[in-house]
Amino acid sequence: MINPVWLRSFCTLAEVGHFTRTAQRLHMTQSGVSQHVRKLEEVVGKALLVRQGKQFTLTEAGERLYVEAREIINSLSNLEQRVLEDPPYEGIVRVMSPGSIGSRLYPRLLDLQQQHPKLIIDYRFAPNADVEIAIAEHRADIGFTTIPSSLDDVSCKAVAEEALLLLTPVDVGDPSWEQLQQLGFIDHPDGAHHAGLLLRPNYPEFQHKRQFKRAGFSNQISLILEPVSRGLGFTVLPAFAVEAFQKPEQIKAHRLSKPISEILYVCTNSTRAIAKRMDIVIAETKRLL
Repeated sequence: MINPVWLRSFCTLAEVGHFTRTAQRLHMTQSGVSQHVRKLEEVVGKALLVRQGKQFTLTEAGERLYVEAREIINSLSNLEQRVLEDPPYEGIVRVMSPGSIGSRLYPRLLDLQQQHPKLIIDYRFAPNADVEIAIAEHRADIGFTTIPSSLDDVSCKAVAEEALLLLTPVDVGDPSWEQLQQLGFIDHPDGAHHAGLLLRPNYPEFQHKRQFKRAGFSNQISLILEPVSRGLGFTVLPAFAVEAFQKPEQIKAHRLSKPISEILYVCTNSTRAIAKRMDIVIAETKRLL
């Protein structure tokens, strides 16, 4: 492997054209410059200089090496600056959240990317447990959850609240317990959790979602309300998921007498410094939430 220090000495010599002045510029001895050139010649297996007394010219191999080496030296010279740069609107930001939060945030973060095309949004949808694991394992930069993480390396801060809503077909007025049992429950991955949070304080009869007949299931956040819109059952979802549904006129959202909200947390890895672009995305999501 060619030592970049030797390349720097060779390129400086080619540009200055004098061993002594090259040594002065590099704060070396003249013999040190000569030694670097000899080592390069040993590595490439060809003479790089034609020496004529105190003068010299580059050989054909020396000319080719200079052209290639100058690009390498320039790149190395800029490397420290590039490493230290932390542009706020450039680079990939990996975000992960449950579907309801994502339905609110992802389109708005794409708006941010359109304003700053070098800022790349990589958004993944996943349940709370998967989000916190991804943050701990550095597979995501920013996570949003509805529960604080119990993992040591994951730092969570409450940033907003999201209301839980009871969703029924549009022709249902004030839903009674009997009506809910007749309709049946449209289940989803967080169905039991959300139903327990909202229905338990509002319906004394509620114990668990198994009290309702299972009228359907979907694990796609954008489709959970589709069977509800067709009159096939009811469900409980966070407000952001309801906002994203494309046919709001075909469902009815009920805010019950005892409103319940989930706290939304933004999570990052506590062992890693937060880059400026991540701060920008976090600030934007706080504004949106």
